[in-house]
Amino acid sequence: MTDTTISARGGVPERPSLDGLEETWARRWQSDGTYAFDRTKERSDVYAIDTPPPTVSGELHMGHVFSYTHTDTVARFQRMRGRTVFYPMGWDDNGLPTERRVQNVYGVRPDPALPYDSNWRPPSAPVDDAARKNPTAISRRNFIELCELLTVEDEKAFEALWRRLGLSVDWSLTYTTIGSAARAASQRAFLRNLARGEAYQAEAPTLWDVGYGTAVAQAELEDRERPGAYHRLRFTGPDGREVLIDTTRPELLPACVALVCHPDDERYADLVGASARTPVFGVEVPVRAHPLADPAKGTGIAMVCTFGDLTDVTWWRELRLDTRVVIGRDGRLLPEPPAGVPAAPYAALAGQTVNGARRTLVELLADAGDLVGEPRPITHPVKFYERGDRPLEIVSTRQWYLRNGGRDAGLREELLARGRELRWVPEHMRHRYEHWVGGLTGDWLVSRQRFFGVPVPVWYRLDDTGEPDWTHPLTPDEATLPIDPSSEPPPGYEESQRGVPGGFTGDPDVLDTWATSSLTPQIVGGWDTDPDLFARVFPMDLRPQGHDIIRTWLFATVARSHLEHGALPWHTAVLSGWILDPDRKKMSKSKGNVVTPMALLEQNGSDAVRYWAANGKPGMDLAFDPAQVKVGRRLATKLLNASRFALGLGAADALRAAATQPLDTAMLAELSGVVATATTAFDGYDHTAALMATEAFFWRFCDDYIELVKERAYGTGPAADSARAALATALSVQLRLFAPVLPFVTEEVWSWWRYGSVHRSPWPTTYEVGRATQAPGDPELLRLAADALGQVRRAKSERKLSMKADVPLAEALGPAAVLDQLGTVADDLRAAGRIAKLDLLPDRTTELVIACAF
Repeated sequence: MTDTTISARGGVPERPSLDGLEETWARRWQSDGTYAFDRTKERSDVYAIDTPPPTVSGELHMGHVFSYTHTDTVARFQRMRGRTVFYPMGWDDNGLPTERRVQNVYGVRPDPALPYDSNWRPPSAPVDDAARKNPTAISRRNFIELCELLTVEDEKAFEALWRRLGLSVDWSLTYTTIGSAARAASQRAFLRNLARGEAYQAEAPTLWDVGYGTAVAQAELEDRERPGAYHRLRFTGPDGREVLIDTTRPELLPACVALVCHPDDERYADLVGASARTPVFGVEVPVRAHPLADPAKGTGIAMVCTFGDLTDVTWWRELRLDTRVVIGRDGRLLPEPPAGVPAAPYAALAGQTVNGARRTLVELLADAGDLVGEPRPITHPVKFYERGDRPLEIVSTRQWYLRNGGRDAGLREELLARGRELRWVPEHMRHRYEHWVGGLTGDWLVSRQRFFGVPVPVWYRLDDTGEPDWTHPLTPDEATLPIDPSSEPPPGYEESQRGVPGGFTGDPDVLDTWATSSLTPQIVGGWDTDPDLFARVFPMDLRPQGHDIIRTWLFATVARSHLEHGALPWHTAVLSGWILDPDRKKMSKSKGNVVTPMALLEQNGSDAVRYWAANGKPGMDLAFDPAQVKVGRRLATKLLNASRFALGLGAADALRAAATQPLDTAMLAELSGVVATATTAFDGYDHTAALMATEAFFWRFCDDYIELVKERAYGTGPAADSARAALATALSVQLRLFAPVLPFVTEEVWSWWRYGSVHRSPWPTTYEVGRATQAPGDPELLRLAADALGQVRRAKSERKLSMKADVPLAEALGPAAVLDQLGTVADDLRAAGRIAKLDLLPDRTTELVIACAF
């Protein structure tokens, strides 16, 4: 790297300002290729970052600014350490969030049965609530085109904000998760999973979001507290014995397939192996024992329905129970009862919503005398899809799954071992990974019943009756990827054979967005399309991400890389915390406490916002504090003005001269320690510690050192030359120490007196600082001089005098050794304090005391 290219020195402006720096330098960095990745470098010289692609289905918020700033400080530090940084930016634009946004903005809904209309045009402006409640049906292809149109506009806005924030991304490496390269990589990985037996299709109970109309995976669940009620139902056991069951979902009574109690519960031991009759419907169901039954919950015996919750699924599978499905994919009770359930009582429930059926069945139970007492209100956790607004149901569907260790102890242990190989920052986050992997109860459901996503790349033969052969899917040649089975025929078939007996049908589903996002290292690294690039960047060095998606993005990426490459996808994972509001609550759109960043960036400047973000350590939550942003702007302004002052003293021409005076070498000795501290902190991904050490020194440098030496620096001769040399070295080093956090102001100041970009300049070293002095310095000497000057200032302040007031006489009292040290900087102290006469009186006090006479 060099600082002698790119651009010439600009000179110190008469009135420097922070305003406009973002536009100026973002434009210059782009035109000069300041952050371009050099793909000629060997892997050992590359630092590769697997950047999180933000979801482009809304606005960026302060949480994005927070975490992406952290990553950018790493990229800038590594670049200054001599690495060529592979730092792409992606947009996660496929999947449910984009579809929902398109539906809300344009008031449309996709209907696969409709033909494509090339003349259809969307509304010219966002629609009102009435149009959203009565959406216009459009073809699948029209809907996908609309998704693509909207995401392009969103991506432009996101890129503008990232450039404003100063992310040192190589924008030529930008990708989208719905782009051709991403679709091809996602489908290629899926087909290889299928060939190795890691992907499979099964008809099974599926978590289903009624609002979105799709299956969801275990990793996408969240519990939300919701009001409910316990209803006590009277079942009839052998010899007419009353068996009472507590349930919050009486509407699932026609789906009841068993009663279950704990094996050690003596109250029901004689019932196990017998049967009981359901109220209202009179269906006989077996009574079984299972250790998951909780004797302390309700009456201690529960009804098993197919399916009310995940425990029902476990009981159904392990006890090999019958299946009676009553809830359809639309969230309504099916029009016909399941086998064995009488039609007459069921007819009152058919077609109703879950809530409506619940009310009706409670009335039927009450009329039959089988509702014992009144419903008892409760608040309990209910499963939701993390992006949904209606409780999940469990329905039986055919889906694609990817093995992830949930049902394979050997694979589970392999993935746990991968977690132990990975470097975690902070280390305790590894336990979240292990807890998630250890608690998996099933394989990863990767198919989705949606439209705007990566199509599942298979077809199925149709037999003579038109039924699909699910067990032998037809697959494409990898060279033809990406493909869309809904619009392209499989090899050996023609489009005219679609949907006819003896022909074929395409898989209608798309892959879960995480199934594509879990391949971001492969997508950006050119896996199987650019082997040379892939060899230079994979495995990558860094995965930065939020701690809340360890279970989804991080784990899924580890699993895909392990299955495909037998290796980790990266060496280190750095986890960000959450952004909290001033009341220490997590910011979220649903709570209405989100702060959007653009106005804040425009008002305070990007460096100020980055300063706030950098005060949050990896893994730690940070409260949004506008006052901290203002501190950041004050720091950037001070850096601007202090640099102008130092350069005005002639520091620029003394850069490679040596400091000789005791105070100058003392300052540089302390700065050398700061360089060591900041370097160690950045090496450990602790940008906060690096910033704190640099900032603390900078304020001492401004408030103490500059004040102590400015009179000397104005003069001539060796002592003045020493001051200017020390100022030059200190300014050069500090600009580089601040550069990862404050890229705009440091680049601006650098351009006044240095060539090239500060961000392509070498990271400072202790050797460099030491080389700028003729003799080793003592950092304590600067602190001593600052203490003495501080006492003089306080004396003037207590007398309400100007800091420029003269001090006719000052006496320095203290231990002889301390005064001997002070004597080496006495000239600087006298000049800074405007002291006419300074007497050193040793051994009069145990600590340094400066007494001023006015």
